[in-house]
Amino acid sequence: MPIISFRGLNMPESPIRKLAPYARKAKDKGLKVYHLNIGQPDIKSPQAAIQALKNIDLDIFEYAPSEGILEYRKTLATYYNSLSIGLKDLSYENFLISNGGSESLSIAISCICDEGDEIIVPEPFYANYYSFAEALGVKIVPVVSTIDDGFSLPKIKKFEELITPRTKAILITNPSNPTGYLYSKEELQTLADIVVKNNIFLISDEVYREYVYDGFKHYSVLEFQELKDNAIVIDSESKRYSLCGIRCGFMVSRNQKFLQMALKFAQARLSPPLIGQLIANAAHGEPQKYIDNVRNEYQQRRDLLVQLLREIPGVKCPVPRGAFYCTIELPIDDAEHFCLWLLKDFQYEGGTVMLAPAQGFYSDHELGKNQVRMAYVINQEDLKSAIHIIKKGLEVYNSNQ
Repeated sequence: MPIISFRGLNMPESPIRKLAPYARKAKDKGLKVYHLNIGQPDIKSPQAAIQALKNIDLDIFEYAPSEGILEYRKTLATYYNSLSIGLKDLSYENFLISNGGSESLSIAISCICDEGDEIIVPEPFYANYYSFAEALGVKIVPVVSTIDDGFSLPKIKKFEELITPRTKAILITNPSNPTGYLYSKEELQTLADIVVKNNIFLISDEVYREYVYDGFKHYSVLEFQELKDNAIVIDSESKRYSLCGIRCGFMVSRNQKFLQMALKFAQARLSPPLIGQLIANAAHGEPQKYIDNVRNEYQQRRDLLVQLLREIPGVKCPVPRGAFYCTIELPIDDAEHFCLWLLKDFQYEGGTVMLAPAQGFYSDHELGKNQVRMAYVINQEDLKSAIHIIKKGLEVYNSNQ
């Protein structure tokens, strides 16, 4: 048999999707599987986006420009300029469109890192960050945040201790996937000071910026003028408008040299999705009421989830301030085994639950062994049923250990 690459062998499985075959088998047995494992909203996409798809009238589905359709990039500039007075100077030239936010991040890492270079990431972090880095031969250097501190940003000393001549960037998700943590303006200022002092990049994945709760405010790293050359934002329409399947994301930066390098990688993959851009562009014409309603729904789901989880003995659940995820601690030793057991061996009232083991969101898999990530992307009645199944499951599981 031909030899497989070490890169391929070392590529980690997705903690979000790797239990999917067991979920399919559970469904084949007639069970209802409540999916709390993946950030696929059940929220309907904007009517403006749906109508745009129905009204597309093209004779040729041609390549889009490598940097993205001009009209869509202008729409994004208008959207960003509406977010904050600190963003008023952005133009379409600051935007490059990609096949989802994931491709933007992969291109960004390719532009700023050579093989063996390092990126500092507070963990737990979105699992695919590790995959992107592994594919490019880049080392993820973790700064561990803890559930006991609500996953808040570690002290500045922790970052400075990890910076080496090979450090090229700090990467954050704000609000966080997988924890729902929201960075304060003061924390972002701390990071801004570090990257300027060390002449490195600050990459901020801000795809959940609309979904911030309890009156808190989201701050973009682009609002810090001292980061003109250092800040790169990764964004996507997937979660903002419940448009995961159109695969339309983008990167934003004021650093034109960086964007010129990114365009070369964009040209190598030819074109971002034509139809996706047309749909996304139309979605931005949806009234603000859409976002407001969705935010309100997610906050209600979050409140319900936290309330129900905190009623389960031994469960530790911080209150997420943003996104639609929370990472919780369960009264078990091995969350992955428990998640697999739920799908293979347990049912309650005709249903079971699919969760994402949190080990996969840490670079050191000895961390997060008793934690899971939950995505509160299902309706409130289903959420009640899912948490009730988890509660019953924990009782049975622990009684058999």
